[in-house]
Amino acid sequence: MDSQKLPLVSVVICFLNEQNFLEEAITSVLNQNYKNWELLLIDDGSNDKSTAIALNYEKKYIDKIQYLDHNNHINKGLSASRNLGIKKSKGDLIAFLDADDIWQPNKLSQQVAIFNNNPDIGLLLEASMYWFNWNDNNQDNILIPIGVEGNKVYKPPFLVTNLYPLGKGAAPCPSAIMVKRNAFENSGYFEESFKGEFALYEDQAFLSKMYLKEEVYVSSECNNMYRQHQDSIVQTVKSAGHYNKVRKYYLTWFKGSLKENNIKNSEIDTMVKYALKELNYSAFYNLKNKIFMKLKKILK
Repeated sequence: MDSQKLPLVSVVICFLNEQNFLEEAITSVLNQNYKNWELLLIDDGSNDKSTAIALNYEKKYIDKIQYLDHNNHINKGLSASRNLGIKKSKGDLIAFLDADDIWQPNKLSQQVAIFNNNPDIGLLLEASMYWFNWNDNNQDNILIPIGVEGNKVYKPPFLVTNLYPLGKGAAPCPSAIMVKRNAFENSGYFEESFKGEFALYEDQAFLSKMYLKEEVYVSSECNNMYRQHQDSIVQTVKSAGHYNKVRKYYLTWFKGSLKENNIKNSEIDTMVKYALKELNYSAFYNLKNKIFMKLKKILK
């Protein structure tokens, strides 16, 4: 890569009691073959050994790694922690790595090259490897590509209607994205109201805003390992039976956000209205889907 096209990349890792995985995530940043990066470790009020782990890395790599926490070491939620990292960062490009995930060594170099070749994009997405065999070699990992054609630039608002949570296509994992700094100024930061169990949708709220305003490059490459474990927020919310509640919270917020920003799109409005109706009348729609599947089997 041209030495004049090596922008500083700010890597943001937010963590809350991640002593089991944090060191592995940090190591995967240190192992990047792209070297012009800074790492911000945002402590969201941990009370386990992860705080000490982060502080030790800051001390060891004083010119590359910075530790930050909220006032009085309080817990403010993932969105507020991501925003703190963004605002304290210096890079032209910003990448997020969840504290229980890891990157492959080519992650930053490949994504920086894509930004250099596509100067008008504000956001980059890539596929993710759903990482099941990290502690069980009998399980297979699953590659999940973004749910639209890869290696292509998409103009707004195409991805809103074609990717989850409104569309059928698979959405990116946070560890798979990179964002241009000025896109945050243009489209907004992470929504800090999405905390607690609602943090399940904090990335989707952020991405929805980006899809509405930014050109987005979808890559077919995969350089991130998305760790699957029972303590993840996805599994916690689903196990508690709160998924519909959290989804409704997001849809209500998104509907209000469209109105607040005077964004009028009949296709999006219809999809939001239908999604909310499905949740409000879930028993009816579940029965309808069961009947449809039975008819489909009969016809086959």
